[in-house]
Amino acid sequence: MSVGLVIVAHSGRLAEGVVELAAQMAPEVRVVAAGGLPDGATGTDFEMVSAALSDADSGSGAVLLYDLGSAQMTAELAVESLGDPSSAIVAEAPLVEGAVAAAVAAQGGSGLEAVARAATDAVSAESTGAEQASEATGAEQSSAHPVGADEEATGTAEVREELVLTNEIGLHARPAALLTRTLTGLEATVTVSLGDTEADASSVLGVMGLGARKGDRIVLRATGRDARQAVQRIVDLAARGFDE
Repeated sequence: MSVGLVIVAHSGRLAEGVVELAAQMAPEVRVVAAGGLPDGATGTDFEMVSAALSDADSGSGAVLLYDLGSAQMTAELAVESLGDPSSAIVAEAPLVEGAVAAAVAAQGGSGLEAVARAATDAVSAESTGAEQASEATGAEQSSAHPVGADEEATGTAEVREELVLTNEIGLHARPAALLTRTLTGLEATVTVSLGDTEADASSVLGVMGLGARKGDRIVLRATGRDARQAVQRIVDLAARGFDE
């Protein structure tokens, strides 16, 4: 069972929209909307949020994300009212980006704390990914020598692959989420680059930020014990058109 998500918003439509987007990224994660008041008016309702929290938590806990200040208070009150308040976390994160990042983390089997952290780290995900990618590129430039079997076995060698995107929408939301999720469980650091722009493959927002489209050539670089497997998984995923 994965960690669930609750989207607390002043508008029912806003909450439902975020749920729809998150569900595209993580179809096996329970994401529940708690938006607006029972009569459809704008606002947040404690009973509605509490019910959504109960629905979202299937045993692994739940992370709540909110749109505005008073929604945060409602979410925190709902958590404090639980029999075990430690089973839920209110994440201070941008609603859409945080929900996407948290949903992908939950889909990958991350625990409650890690899912909440994925949400709060969403804002800096792109820049962090870029920094890591730059470091990886620098490492590549400084270690330009033939790759030996020992290096590959210990994960110190870099595995590099290029591929052309053939799926219709490129690396937009769902394909980016699939790319990130396909690396779950592997011991590898992977970057994806398009031209001079690079992103950490573990960051769905970073991958989306590349803006890679159909026909674009992307470069995969991976290090770590499972580097080759990680690259192959992405190559296979792309060959399947990202299952579209």
